[in-house]
Amino acid sequence: MINTLLTSYNYSIKKLAILDGIPSLLFRLILAPVMIIAGYSKLNLSVDSVGLSELFLASPDIVAWFGNEQWGLGLPFPDLLAFLAGWSEFLGGWFLLLGLFTRVITIPLMFTMVVAATTVHWGNGWFAITPTNPQTSAAQVLDWLSIPGAKDSLANSLEAQQRIDKIKTLVNEHGYPEYLYETGTPVILNNGIEFSAIYFVMLLSLFFTGGGRFVSLDYWLYSRVKGE
Repeated sequence: MINTLLTSYNYSIKKLAILDGIPSLLFRLILAPVMIIAGYSKLNLSVDSVGLSELFLASPDIVAWFGNEQWGLGLPFPDLLAFLAGWSEFLGGWFLLLGLFTRVITIPLMFTMVVAATTVHWGNGWFAITPTNPQTSAAQVLDWLSIPGAKDSLANSLEAQQRIDKIKTLVNEHGYPEYLYETGTPVILNNGIEFSAIYFVMLLSLFFTGGGRFVSLDYWLYSRVKGE
């Protein structure tokens, strides 16, 4: 009985292997717009807003943010790093969208995610958006495992909930709740490493799996070269 089930299971997995490019495709479709717009926002790509001498360079505001130690990242060589980060994200996003040189392009993109996590988000903890219900917070599981910091996170969730409730009370009494809540309800932005870490893991997966069978230019280029 067990051998029959295992045989059927293995047979099904082999048949489904023809679809194993779909997860890579979905990862690429999620990551590509994020990377493209992140890079675009760092670069001067509009001739209407800058002169030709500044076109394709990093935006002065971004360069200042990269280099300033008081309110920015305090990184050395801000002009160069902003330029490299912007073009890595912008071009890398388009390459991901096409599934072209997928494994290669994930390397600089993973590096930008590490830099973003360690220089921008690290001091804010894990969550991008502060959970306002400790019962449904992922920190609850960490607390069960006695992970340090979990209790503080759960306590912070309660404090965040109190502030959200206060905001809603003020809006209901003095504001325009129908208008203000029409496109979504307010949240507390924590700006932690969550998104950077998730994007890093997705990029790492693409580094090992590639752009995906049948759904990437990498696959068709390799198939053509191999066929020759």
